[in-house]
Amino acid sequence: MKKLLTGLLAMFMGLTVTMAQTPATAKKEVKATKAKTEQKAQKAEKAAPAAAPAPAAAPKTKKDGTPDKRFKENKTAPAAAGPTKKDGTPDMRYKSNNKNAGKKKA
Repeated sequence: MKKLLTGLLAMFMGLTVTMAQTPATAKKEVKATKAKTEQKAQKAEKAAPAAAPAPAAAPKTKKDGTPDKRFKENKTAPAAAGPTKKDGTPDMRYKSNNKNAGKKKA
C-alpha cells in the first residue's frame, strides 16, 4: 500500500513540474516583442521635435487632467477659524471649529 501511494505521489509531482514550465520559444518571443517596442519608442523620440520646457510653477496633473494632490503645490491649506492641534488640523473641542456646535441633539 505504501509503495502504491508513493508511486502515485511521485507521478503527481512529476506532472505538476512538467506543466509548470513554460516553453523556451515563448520566452524568446516575449523578448523579441519587448525589443521591437523599445526600438519603436526610440525612433519616435528621435522623430519628434524637442518640446519647449514647461513652466516651473505649472501644477502637476493626473492623466485625466485633475491636479495631483501628492505634490505640495497642488495641496490647499485648511481654513481653520479657531485653534488648531500640533499637526495643523482644527481642534474640534472649540465651538469655532465645530460645525454642529449650535444644534441640539434629538
